[in-house]
Amino acid sequence: QVQLVESGGGLVQPGGSLRVSCGASGVIFSINRMAWYRQAPGKQRELVACITSDGSTNYADSVKGRFTISRDNAKHTVNLQMTSLKPEDTAVYYCHVVATPYFGNPSRTYWGQGTQVTVSS
Repeated sequence: QVQLVESGGGLVQPGGSLRVSCGASGVIFSINRMAWYRQAPGKQRELVACITSDGSTNYADSVKGRFTISRDNAKHTVNLQMTSLKPEDTAVYYCHVVATPYFGNPSRTYWGQGTQVTVSS
């Protein structure tokens, strides 16, 4: 089983910066895709950014140029650096990982518990 623990959320003023992090632990043979999703009140969960094991990234149009996703394969961590934050970035941010627990087994998806990011003056 893989456990995900997120940290770094909080309250920030518009235009400010914040970094959220996620660490994976447990039985891990390999981690494929790592991503951050977010869900604002009354809205569906949406993909914010993702990164593959070879470092390829993809971003939602709404965060391109402002957010940067990165990962440390040795430490099984993924980070999301957020700059120029806007009130519409307010949401619960969820870490999502596609991992293979054991060699030869199919990959599985895992979700973190979520961390609140609030952008407000």
